[in-house]
Amino acid sequence: MSETKLRRRRRGARAAMHAERAAPLSDTDRPIRPGMSGGRYQPLSDSDIARIHEAVLDTLETIGLGQAIPSCMDAVVAAGGHYKDGRLFFPRALVEDTIANANRDVVLYGRDPVHDMTLSGSQLYFGTAGAAVHVVDVDTHDYRESQLADVYDFARLVDQLDNIHYFQRCVVARDVDEPADMDFNTCYAAVRGTTKHVGSSWVEPEHVTESLKMLHTIAGSEAKWRERPFVSMSNCFVVPPLRFAEDACRCLEVAVRGGMPVLLLSAGQAGATSPASLAGSVVQAVAEVLAGLVYVNLLVPKHPAIFGTWPFVSDLRTGSMSGGSGEQAVLAAACGQMGRHYGLPTGIPAGMADAKLPDAQSGYEKAYTLTLAAHSGTNLVYESAGMHASLLGCCYESMVIDNDMLGAINRTVRGIEVNDQTLSLDVMRDTCIDGPSHYLGHSQTLERMQKDYVYPEIGDRNSPKEWLEKNRPELMTTAKQRLATLMKNHPGSFADDVDDVIRAEHKVLLPKDAIGRL
Repeated sequence: MSETKLRRRRRGARAAMHAERAAPLSDTDRPIRPGMSGGRYQPLSDSDIARIHEAVLDTLETIGLGQAIPSCMDAVVAAGGHYKDGRLFFPRALVEDTIANANRDVVLYGRDPVHDMTLSGSQLYFGTAGAAVHVVDVDTHDYRESQLADVYDFARLVDQLDNIHYFQRCVVARDVDEPADMDFNTCYAAVRGTTKHVGSSWVEPEHVTESLKMLHTIAGSEAKWRERPFVSMSNCFVVPPLRFAEDACRCLEVAVRGGMPVLLLSAGQAGATSPASLAGSVVQAVAEVLAGLVYVNLLVPKHPAIFGTWPFVSDLRTGSMSGGSGEQAVLAAACGQMGRHYGLPTGIPAGMADAKLPDAQSGYEKAYTLTLAAHSGTNLVYESAGMHASLLGCCYESMVIDNDMLGAINRTVRGIEVNDQTLSLDVMRDTCIDGPSHYLGHSQTLERMQKDYVYPEIGDRNSPKEWLEKNRPELMTTAKQRLATLMKNHPGSFADDVDDVIRAEHKVLLPKDAIGRL
């Protein structure tokens, strides 16, 4: 064979391999996918868990919670609890029966079924959350006030990022003054931007009712909404330490009766509104959330509810929150482990960097907090992308960067499969005895390079020589370029005629010309 023909043949073989690698993989062949099983990191021993559980039951039975609204108090007392001196007490039998009979197979639906999330076992999903009041400008290093358009834009960005599996409101619409307008339009902007599952929150029960009417319109009817509720309520039903939040409880009741899944959220801050001891902070958070679980199940048995233990950490030198600390990482992971112990659908926070910008500090804080959370056995990791300054700022470019990081972390969750094929004895025999003494062209290498390995979209793995030849690209520059591509002409996520009906019936503040804009 001539040298020219040989070169053509090699080029053809390389082109065929490139085409094979570029072809989309089936879900079962992808190296990572939503819903992989975690649970390998266990900061608590079995005896630790038992002691925490006993302390939780003791807390609910002897300390109880204050400020229960009448409907909550009546339901708990009718089920065997008691009310005295302004506090509602939960007998251990009631708590343990609730845990045993709660819904363990919750599905959080996307409007597109491809985004459905099954929360049984330790299946894991990453998402956004938080109530940042600023957006980080990476060019000026300034923090500007977040607006309603940012809620929509972050939602449509998440809609296109494969490793962020759901969208919960991550910024506050600071340009909307009225609470009713803010609640409705935050939910509208989020659902308008993505077909993934959406989480939102409300401050008055009437606001929930209005949003439910909109969601019925989008779903096609109330019955269709109830079959596949694609929005969940993030509800801070307690004001730590150990008090109910009265308005939030009223919103909770409307959501539960309206068929909306609820995230039961306890967000004490260690050293301020929960004990400085990490074990004590876990006890209080678990007790508060289990009180909420009893409440919800007395309203509607087996209603889809998420065990949302979100204790945060203080820097005890200043009292300010420290979302990127090692203490925060292990505290959240312990809460994830407790949720897995109970077998309840569980959500915890991680990735809330103290760093103000997407820099080296941001990278290391997010990496260890998210990795421990991912391996804790939780189902949902909230606030996992884009967050800075301990939830005060959210950054578009960071969300793109964090999507890369979450893919790599999810690969660590998958672990290593050991079977006759992966042990590779035949492959080693073929290569070392009968072959070229390397694995570069082996069929297993070509097969596994896509099925086992995750490759960054914007991270740079070039050699220094190649990096220099490409004019020394920096991560932030690449992230900005990727962001611009993703945001260009992304359409709204439901039809214009549905949008017209919603705009005719409700006060929509997001301008029509914002839909699909750059």
